[in-house]
Amino acid sequence: MGNDLEAMRKSYTLSGLDVAEVMADPMDQFQDWFAAAQAADPPRWLEVNAMTLSTADRAGYVTSRVVLLKGVQPDGFIFFTNYQSVKGRQMDENPRASLCFFWPHLERQVRVEGLVERVSEAMSDQYFQSRPRESQLGGLLSQQSEPVADRQVLENLFAEFEEKHIGQPVPRPAHWGGYRLQPTRMEFWQGRPSRLHDRILYAWNEAEWVLSRLCP
Repeated sequence: MGNDLEAMRKSYTLSGLDVAEVMADPMDQFQDWFAAAQAADPPRWLEVNAMTLSTADRAGYVTSRVVLLKGVQPDGFIFFTNYQSVKGRQMDENPRASLCFFWPHLERQVRVEGLVERVSEAMSDQYFQSRPRESQLGGLLSQQSEPVADRQVLENLFAEFEEKHIGQPVPRPAHWGGYRLQPTRMEFWQGRPSRLHDRILYAWNEAEWVLSRLCP
């Protein structure tokens, strides 16, 4: 397998990126790239709003997982999860995190670093009620990241909660809600031939966004 892995590579040739071409605000640039990712006929298996979320605890131990982007506001990226999960506990201890979007059909990547905070309960309530009922029940019963004996335990709990809430709304549990990541650095990466990739960095200096090109 080692030799096969060493030989696996792709040359990126679809496009380029220059500082002169990007928007002054990285959130506007992100919206533009996100719209392009949606419009470019992505394969059915690709969720363009999927992003790798990396968090760290107080001691610096880092964990990563894929979550779904559920909102973009002028001041940040919105996602929802269980507050008692590993990522939730880590963000409580260390309110800094990073996101990474990868759109292979465009040979593009966006990296985001910044500060995280919980969104309002009203926003969490609104989004929770917009979810499919099955997802609401799953969020209500899940003790995310905690050990569970087997799959049947989950199936039994789901059936129990489903019966309990017949004919009535599923309430948002207090342990579940949203976060906003407010960026302080955003990097837009466009794959190029010979691994000479284009990388445009936006860095917030407490007054404005400063743009620069990075070496690949």
